[in-house]
Amino acid sequence: MGDNSCLTMFRPRRGCRHKLVCFILRSILYSSWALGIFPFTYASKKRRLRRSKWLLVYGIAFNTTLVVLMLRPHGGEEAPVAKDPKLDVFRRNFVLEQISLILGVGGIITICAMYLRTFWRSRDLCRIYNQLLELQVKHFADSAVECPTFDRYVIQKGLLIVGGVASTLVIHIGMPNESVSLVKLGSFLLAIHFHLGVAFIYRFVWLINLELLDLANRLRIRPEAGSSARVRLLLSLYSRLLELSARLTACYDYQTAMMMTIFLGGNIIVSFYMIVYSVSLSQMSVFVMLVMFPLALVNNFLDFWLSIAVCDLAERTGRQTSMILKLFNDMQTLDQELERSFSEFALFCSHRRLRLHHCGMFYVNFEMGFHMLVTSVLYLLFLVQFDYMNL
Repeated sequence: MGDNSCLTMFRPRRGCRHKLVCFILRSILYSSWALGIFPFTYASKKRRLRRSKWLLVYGIAFNTTLVVLMLRPHGGEEAPVAKDPKLDVFRRNFVLEQISLILGVGGIITICAMYLRTFWRSRDLCRIYNQLLELQVKHFADSAVECPTFDRYVIQKGLLIVGGVASTLVIHIGMPNESVSLVKLGSFLLAIHFHLGVAFIYRFVWLINLELLDLANRLRIRPEAGSSARVRLLLSLYSRLLELSARLTACYDYQTAMMMTIFLGGNIIVSFYMIVYSVSLSQMSVFVMLVMFPLALVNNFLDFWLSIAVCDLAERTGRQTSMILKLFNDMQTLDQELERSFSEFALFCSHRRLRLHHCGMFYVNFEMGFHMLVTSVLYLLFLVQFDYMNL
């Protein structure tokens, strides 16, 4: 399918952290190929991705099979139904059973919509990835500056993927339905494709800001050290990154919105499940209460918040560009052409901002994430109050 050149957007340097980041990126890439959710091959001579029809067919067939296997009923009529702990809770609390059913149907719809829309927009995604690769090869490949925040994000995201699959295995322990874990892993990987794209855009904008800061320091010492052509090039790169972020968000907007909704709904139902278990069922095991439910709850929350954090980080880095450009307003010794270039850059940043707008309805940042968490807590309180007599 290609060689290691497809990871040229991140060139590992010496050190255990960079090797770990490269290993996680490779694992995500190869796992996405194996699960059929990354229908692109890499042409090393042209340094470009190519959309593969064979991989598209393989991905559609493989993931359709997984969804069918996940929905297939397990165990015949002779199976000991009473051993399923969820049935005890559902007999005790009818509201919990109905909410679980609604969330399950919503989860299936979300998974199918994520796969179908990703495959449908694969041509656009191929163009976006190729433009990011082109930016890396032509303009950012020679940069030897480390970006610790980018490294931390990739490592944390990789650990959360492992934790998400592990929590699924723990929750479904003893149930012969391995396809659930594979489908959930595929959903995690589809979501991380978007957030990795945002992380790379953040990294490029961060490098532009770093160069602007370095240029400001040099101009204070030597006013003739600046180049208006270089500033115009940085403006062009910044404009392309904003365009790519908008196009990338448009390709993943519905998938991301549905995934975030399912994550929050899952946290609400798991929390309510724990309350019903602890209040109503005296035979609840310590393992279920202290390991199984908290593991799923914490992993879902961390994954949700990390997804919000990388989007907020990209947005804040874009705002920092405007703040850095204000440093050049105080310099009185700049030549007219260089001053005009900085003014054009500042004017562009005042009219265009790096913001991730999903479905034309909301921006993804810490403010929105906080509102969603508060809403989920309120919904949990409403459930407890509404069904208090049946606990």
